[in-house]
Formats: sequence, structure tokens, C-alpha cells
Amino acid sequence: MEVGLVETHRDRTATDHGAQEGAGGKHGLCLVLGASGYIGSHLVPELVAAGFRVRVSSRDPAVLEARGWPGVEIVAADVLAPETLGPVFQDVEVAYYLVHSMAAGRNFGRLDLEAARHVAAAASAAGVRRIVYLGGLVPEDAASEHIVSRRDTGDVLRQGPVPVTELRAGIIVGPGSAAFEVMRDLVLHLPVMITPRWVQAKSPPVALENLLTYLVRVPWIQETAGHCYDTAGPETLTYREMMGILAEAAGRRPPWIIPVPVLTPRLSSYWLRLVTSVPTNIARALIEGLRHDFYADDAQLRRLVPQPLLGFREAVEAAFAIERSGGVVTRWTEGAFAVRERQIDYSYYAKRASGSAETRVEPAEVWRVVSAIGGDTRYYYLNTLWSIREWMDWLVGGPGLRRGRRHPQEVRVGDQIDYWRVIGAEPGRRLTLAFGMRAPGAGVLEFELTPRPAGGTRLTATAYWHPAGVWGLLYWLAFEPMHQVLFSGLTREICRRAESGATLKAGSAAR
Repeated sequence: MEVGLVETHRDRTATDHGAQEGAGGKHGLCLVLGASGYIGSHLVPELVAAGFRVRVSSRDPAVLEARGWPGVEIVAADVLAPETLGPVFQDVEVAYYLVHSMAAGRNFGRLDLEAARHVAAAASAAGVRRIVYLGGLVPEDAASEHIVSRRDTGDVLRQGPVPVTELRAGIIVGPGSAAFEVMRDLVLHLPVMITPRWVQAKSPPVALENLLTYLVRVPWIQETAGHCYDTAGPETLTYREMMGILAEAAGRRPPWIIPVPVLTPRLSSYWLRLVTSVPTNIARALIEGLRHDFYADDAQLRRLVPQPLLGFREAVEAAFAIERSGGVVTRWTEGAFAVRERQIDYSYYAKRASGSAETRVEPAEVWRVVSAIGGDTRYYYLNTLWSIREWMDWLVGGPGLRRGRRHPQEVRVGDQIDYWRVIGAEPGRRLTLAFGMRAPGAGVLEFELTPRPAGGTRLTATAYWHPAGVWGLLYWLAFEPMHQVLFSGLTREICRRAESGATLKAGSAAR
């Protein structure tokens, strides 16, 4: 039933836009800035399904190309580099501004305002008809940098001549939403929570499906030009109430929550790294804003864009249904359901540890060593530690002592390399292996080969881990220090062997 709900939404959106064609609807070019982010990655398919022409931009176009969006134009641009924006805005009718810099850490507020100024100027120069900006609900006593930055970004965009329609949202309920995933991790990782007073703070959560409908439709309604609208679902709930409902929807007992008045949001943000896999800078910025109650007055928007609004429980069930149906368009590091062993209680975002090294030889030479990993070749560095872990897995009935591979050098998707499964193979660029040992969670090891501007290769090995509950977190924390040492040494040794192989080949050719 929940999957059908998502499909119905898409059909309804397309139908609604058919009535808007005369206003420029399906013939207009939509630009999505921030298309690689959470909302952008869901909005682009909705716009395409509704019949719009869509252009997306990123500093790294390869990230967007990996999405596999048919018919979507992908361009390279950086909102902090205004000289790159001119071509991006050419012929654009509606520009969606979904950019934020929370992941940048300190000074993200300053970066947000600088980017907004560049976009407002570029949109004006190109004659864009409308900017649609997704901001956040703003309480009167807002103080956190996250909330203030979202508010001020809208103000900066409005300083330009292009009419801006701003939608403000609180908690967005959908797979991958940072606030939703923080709650999911707290509920599923901690059976008992000692929490600050913010668990009693109130907020009107909005379902991802409802928010996308608003975003797709508002720029084609003339009345919305130059206005700001709150978005919300039909309920205003405390975070404690939301976490209880989320646990029940996931088939779990609601956690035992013990509020502690002296534990402030700032203090609680410091231990987030131990509890949630949501990127720490983003989770911390969100938590520090939870000292406020959030309210929304969405009556005017509901009049302009009528639609059935999902309650919080319905929205959570719809989020889980999207995951189970394979409807999350994302790389596996951001929550691909198959990699998470199709378990909704495995963290959506991954913990990670990596190491890297550089070499003077070209990627093809490094790939020859990377692609031969496992089997009789073993793992190049600290093989004793690999063996200990393999024996530990065998003792609990896992496949740790499984050895072998289809071919000593070649790899292809679906291959089994010892207890790893190849889930990605791009010769000369990337090898991605899914972890097969028994453990409380799901893991991936990825090797990435990047050409250096002056010649040679940078090799990076990264382990990604989607914890399953508190035991999955403890498992990761126990192995994380070892991973840092292991992957730095592993990449150095692979580069050394690549150089040795290249030298031997050169010597043989000389003879």
C-alpha cells in the first residue's frame, strides 16, 4: 500500500502540471542547484516525471552522472566561484536553490551567504523568471547558526531582482533526511537514552512526498512570486513522541527516554559521533537548533497547493516503503538498501575510515595491483591481522576462511573474492567490494584511483560501515583505530608494488 502511495503522488504531480502548461510549465527549463544533496536528488526525478526539462550542476559532475537520470543535462559549476555560473543559468526559467554548506564545518553560515549572492547575481543576468529556495522554519528567538543562516540566505536571494518563492520546512520525513536519520539512529541504537530537554521541544514534521509536491508546483503559480511559505504535516509533535512512533513503525520497542535538565543541546552534540552515522557537522548543527519549539502556519500554502498531507506515522511508513521498493536514488555509501542487507535498522549513512598514498606511475599500473587483491595474492599489508580476523569469523560460523577468486587478475561485478563480493568495477578508476563476514552491520571497501595533474596516481582505500544497532556501533569503534593504520599502509604497499611492476616491465622492454 505504501509503495502505491508514492506512485500515486508522481501520477498526480504530472496531471497537475498538465494544467499549468500554458503558463510555461512543461516548456520551461528548470535548474536544480544542489542536485546531489538530499532534497535535490529526490526533486530531479519528480521534475522529469512531470515533463520538465531539467539541468543540474555540481562541482564534480561525475557525482551527478552516477545518478543515471535520463534526459537530465549535467553541467559543472561552483556557487562559490561566480565565474562558473553564467553558462549554467542560460535559458533557465526556474532555478531551485537547494545549496547549504553545513557539511563544511565552521563558517558555513558565511559560505551560505556568499553563495546566495553569487546565485542572485547570475540569475538576474540571465533573466531567470523565478528562484525557488528551500529554507527552514524560523522561531522568533532563533540563535543557532544553522537556523539563522537558512533565514539570511533567503534574505540575500531576495535582494536581487528575480522574484523568490521560499518554502520553509522543519523535520523532513524521508530516507536520507538528516533530522530523520538522526532520530532513526538514536531510536535503533540506544534502548535507553539520557537526553536533554530538547526531547520535549515541538516541531511540525512534513513528509518528503508532500514537500516535493510543493516544490514542483509553486513556481508555476503566479501568486507565489516574492512570498515565503511555511510547510508542515498535519501534526505538531515533540521529538520524544516522534521517536516513539518511529520505533513502533520499525517494529521495535520505543526507547526508554530519561530527560536530564542540565544536558544542553550543545553538550549532547559532542557525543553524536558515537551514536549516529549522519555526518557529524550536519548532525551537530541540527541538534544545536533543537532548543526551540517550531511552529508552522501553512494555511495559505495548503490553499494554493492542495494535497493530502501525511501524518508522521504515515510518513515514516512511506519512508520505509520507499527504501524497500528500491526507490532511493543514491550511491551505496548514502543508504542503498541492498548494501544494507535490506534492513531498515541499519544506519542509512555510513561510518568511514580511509587511507591514501601517491605514486609516480599511471592508474593502469596501479589497477593491475588493486584488481589482483585477495585469493593467493592476499591483502598486501599486515596479512597476519587479516588472518586473525578471518579465523575469528570462521569460529562463529562465518565464511572467513573462504579463499579464491574466479580469475587471478580480472574482476567484474558479481565476482566473489574470498569473502568479498564485487559490487562495482571500473578498470583504472574504482573497485568496490561488499564485506561478507559475520558482523552487526553492513560494510564496503572501496579503492579509488585518481590521476594526478602532474602525472601519476593518488590511491585511496575507504571502508564504509552501516552499523546495526548499538553492537554495530561498538564493533566499528573497536576496529576504527586499526582501520586508519591498515588502509594507510595498504595503499602505500599497493603503490610500491605498482612502481616495482612498472620498473620490471620497463627493464624487460629495454632488454
